[in-house]
Amino acid sequence: MGRRGLRENIFKLLFMSEFHQPEELEHQVGVYLGEMESLGEQDADYMQKKYESIREHILEIDSMLNEISRGWKTSRMSRVDLNILRLAVYEIYHDEDVPEKVAANEAVEIAKKYGGEESASFINGLLGKVIRTRGEQHS
Repeated sequence: MGRRGLRENIFKLLFMSEFHQPEELEHQVGVYLGEMESLGEQDADYMQKKYESIREHILEIDSMLNEISRGWKTSRMSRVDLNILRLAVYEIYHDEDVPEKVAANEAVEIAKKYGGEESASFINGLLGKVIRTRGEQHS
């Protein structure tokens, strides 16, 4: 499976997490991955590890999004947009294999496919702020 497909499925796992109790998540992830025909073991491991790592950083990511987004706290964001943002912010800050601009572009593409009418521009604008803020922190 290509990177975009992996990324979309990680987004779906994150979105699915919004609707299950924490103690159910491990089972639900296993069911989701198990139902994917032709999913190789390497891809399944990659998706599960990245999903779990994002979940471990959710409080940090949400806090960052709340600081950066004026007037749009995570509690008010659509669950689709929020989980796309969580994936992208994780990649920007924690995944050295993914360039910032690739993470942002991929998030916008996922938003075009799964989000609402304004999702792509909302996510693009917010991720632009995230990248600028990260650049200021490193200079």
